[in-house]
Amino acid sequence: MSKKKKGKSRKKGISNLTNTILSILKKDRNQAFNYKQIAAKLGVNDASSRNQIIKTLAKLTAKQEIQQVDRGKFKAIINTEYHTGILDLSTKGSGYVICDDFDEDVFIASNNINKALSGDEVEFYVYKRRKRGKIEGEITNVIKREKSEYVGVIQINKNSSYAFVIPDSNKMYKDIFVPINKTLKAEDGDKVLVKLEDWPEKADSPYGKVIKVLGKPGEHNTEIHAILSEYGLPYEFPNQVEECANKLDTSITNQEIAKRRDMRKDLTFTIDPKDAKDFDDALSFTVLENGLYEIGIHIADVSHYVKEGTILDDEAFERATSVYLVDRVVPMLPEVLSNNACSLRPHEEKYTFSAVFKINNHAEVKEQWFGRTVTYSDARFAYEEAQAIIEQNNSVIPLKEGIYNIDEINTQIPEEVSLTGKTYKTDPKIAQAILKINGLAKIMRKKRMKNGALSFDKVEVKFNLDQDNNPEGVYFKTSKDANKLIEEFMLLANKKVAEFIGKQNPKKTFVYRVHDEPDVSKLASLQNIVSKFGYKLNFKDKKSTSASLNSLLSDVVGKKEQNLVDTLTIRSMSKAEYTTHNIGHYGLAFDYYSHFTSPIRRYPDVMAHRLLQHYLDGGKSVNEEVYEEKCKHSSNMEYLATKAERDSIKYMQIRFMEDHKDQEFLGVISGVTDWGIYVEIISNKCEGMVSIRDITGDHYVFDESQFALVGRHSKNMYQLGDEVVVKVKNTDLIKKHLDFHLVSKAED
Repeated sequence: MSKKKKGKSRKKGISNLTNTILSILKKDRNQAFNYKQIAAKLGVNDASSRNQIIKTLAKLTAKQEIQQVDRGKFKAIINTEYHTGILDLSTKGSGYVICDDFDEDVFIASNNINKALSGDEVEFYVYKRRKRGKIEGEITNVIKREKSEYVGVIQINKNSSYAFVIPDSNKMYKDIFVPINKTLKAEDGDKVLVKLEDWPEKADSPYGKVIKVLGKPGEHNTEIHAILSEYGLPYEFPNQVEECANKLDTSITNQEIAKRRDMRKDLTFTIDPKDAKDFDDALSFTVLENGLYEIGIHIADVSHYVKEGTILDDEAFERATSVYLVDRVVPMLPEVLSNNACSLRPHEEKYTFSAVFKINNHAEVKEQWFGRTVTYSDARFAYEEAQAIIEQNNSVIPLKEGIYNIDEINTQIPEEVSLTGKTYKTDPKIAQAILKINGLAKIMRKKRMKNGALSFDKVEVKFNLDQDNNPEGVYFKTSKDANKLIEEFMLLANKKVAEFIGKQNPKKTFVYRVHDEPDVSKLASLQNIVSKFGYKLNFKDKKSTSASLNSLLSDVVGKKEQNLVDTLTIRSMSKAEYTTHNIGHYGLAFDYYSHFTSPIRRYPDVMAHRLLQHYLDGGKSVNEEVYEEKCKHSSNMEYLATKAERDSIKYMQIRFMEDHKDQEFLGVISGVTDWGIYVEIISNKCEGMVSIRDITGDHYVFDESQFALVGRHSKNMYQLGDEVVVKVKNTDLIKKHLDFHLVSKAED
């Protein structure tokens, strides 16, 4: 009888060890590692694993893939050219790196992301081969994380020994592991803000800690605070900042008035939204004996109160902008400044920074003056009130071709105006000022359009909210003459301030608001889409491009595709930004442009005020690099604020649709993809998705060339711009998703 041999139990080898060692050495290719350090990175310490590592190092050295640079210390041999760029991840896990070294974005498959996250600055190399017509690469190192804080819902393990946070962002592809002692006592299911702390070599998920418990998902304040937290935007001021603001001397003193131009006797008024609390601009109007009009654009003198080097200024710089959400404003400055000391409230004296122009009947600037002033606001108008005066001027007609003289525009002063069912007596002096300024604004706007400016009057979605912030209705904000009146004179001040500094010799550092010419490929894509609606564009030169874009924007007004075409046209444009390097503003057709008129809510305007005063005082040019960094920060914060504002609108739209689940809506197909169609409801601009799986009656496939889903057998087509009838299928406040059932195609 033979004895069974007892086999020695074999330890399982480390899987994929060769590639893992190469990855470790390439990631830190300037550092040499010995086998013990590699074992530590792999989290192993048994003799068998160490022997495997030693043997693998020897094999890789023999193959000349690594080199021994010191006794027992190894480095990777690098034969690859590495590049850096910014990763943009898709919701599917793959992504693209945007890099200046290439004319196109570099595709990164999900298995080559290597723990990088969307927005990260990464190092990568490019394969020599091409796949699917794309340049493809692999990320080798994360140079800088774009963000370290994420909003999500916490799920606590049954044994309460650890937790995971499931991020709200569909671009964050990993849940975040949180030790139980770092949960900040959050309860299972709470929405939290979590901070990434580490991502160990062998760990599948990053490690983090909860730094704020936001509340229960779906609750209004929880979701609004979650939106702000997702983009790193604060929703309250630190105590020391509030204290600093509250200690400021906000009184108007004779000593300070003596340093300024006194314009308190000039007729001055503000025109703002009816629910505005911060009035950072006012207009003054005087008819001069020589027939010219003196018009002052008076801006809150924020820099008088917010001094450089103070914690108040540091906080304003970090925020860089006020954030306008559906139910609230998150201000850049504490309320004592934004709503009180710096707000140009009626019947109050205020310190202002002014641009004062002498203008003739042809809306030509004959003289200009810039400097600090003190003003007194005689009246405060809502846009609706100013509009009523303009409309009830008995000759409200469009400005005809060839009219560039205010005398040719009837400005008969109405004795009274009707507004919201009530009749009001008008102040003749202020009514005359509004009508004259409106006439000048019409001429200025017409000249601007003739010079190639683009006319974007995109509809803004607004909500009527009850006392508990529940949406009772949706309305659309449109720009009328009263809005355009203010816009033209703010544009004038911004333009002339920028010209005043920009044309000086020697050159002086300044903060410009620039807008580059649109990308040719984006314009071609726009043409491809709008041609489906029967529109044609002419891109022969800069002037014809502007003219045809304006014609397109005018032609779609009031049509079902207006919002879609407006949105697509805006997306085809370059993004406006702040910089010290002036290239002009394409959209406004200005060679020089800055932001000077809203320092209560924009930090670049504060910088512009400081620089203008510095140069008026004879100061030398300031450090360009310092201000360029400040400009980049301001542009980035503006971008984040815009995303938060859009998310808040989307959130409120979904809340609104929750109460209309049984209702059918007429909508326009606003997007077509290989996973479904997006539909925008005409009556309220809410957009949701119809999954391709839910479109019955045929098997539908995506036809990219026609921007359509096409039935394989029936050839029935759901195309961009088609009208369809939909019902709500599902609303997800947490993920901000709205799903529709497709009821039918709309009847012609």
